Amino acid sequence: MTSQDADRPGPAGASRRSKITPEREREFFDAVLEQIRTCGYDAVTMEGVAATTRCSKSTLYRQWRTKPQFVAAALRSSARARFALIDTGTLAGDLREAARCAGEWSPKDATLFQALGHAVLQDRELAQALREALIDPEIAALNGILRRGVERGEVDADNPALEYLPAQIFGVLRVRPVLEGRHADPDYVLRFVEAAVLPALGLE
Repeated sequence: MTSQDADRPGPAGASRRSKITPEREREFFDAVLEQIRTCGYDAVTMEGVAATTRCSKSTLYRQWRTKPQFVAAALRSSARARFALIDTGTLAGDLREAARCAGEWSPKDATLFQALGHAVLQDRELAQALREALIDPEIAALNGILRRGVERGEVDADNPALEYLPAQIFGVLRVRPVLEGRHADPDYVLRFVEAAVLPALGLE
């Protein structure tokens, strides 16, 4: 039996009405994401989250009928575009600030990516929720940073490196733990941007 099988909901006709407050819902979401980071996706159960948050598992099942639905909801609730707050006035300054920002949240996000790695390949909704929460908003914000740089005349619109910048930033965050067993901290990501990204864009 898989962990997903163990998390079967109650009868299909069961009520999904909930009296959960936004604060309590946030507590559930934080608990399931933290357990995924700590234990891995397969080890997490609705029963375990219920015990951690001191609620009945039926409360969770009424609101989220399966573990994948619960995790997808938790991911979507955490969606935010942290790069969207960056605007130093120059493209080089924005990219340096993005590097520092990415390095700060890398440990939590990289751990979550790794813990969900196999599960997202099997569950389309989970994969979509991961993209909506942690990938798409940041890519959109990075593209906005680059667009402003083009509009200011700091980089040519046809510079081929522009297309690959999101892959570079996300790639270094994911790969360093695999290659070196350490997270990509702010200093590491900043040095990467200085050595590999800015020169490709013709910036200093």
